[in-house]
Amino acid sequence: MDLTTATWQKSSYSGGTGGECIELASAPGVVAVRDSKDPHGPMLVVRRDEFAVLVTSLKH
Repeated sequence: MDLTTATWQKSSYSGGTGGECIELASAPGVVAVRDSKDPHGPMLVVRRDEFAVLVTSLKH
């Protein structure tokens, strides 16, 4: 999947020093997650419904 033109958004929970940030990008049917310190490194890409389950689980 090519996400080179994706718009990445930093988490609102990122620390002020920038050392513990994740970024999210949206593409048709999926959500991508990456470490903001390593934007060219690996990323996790999951279906939107799976991402919704993950977020719901983390909130509890």
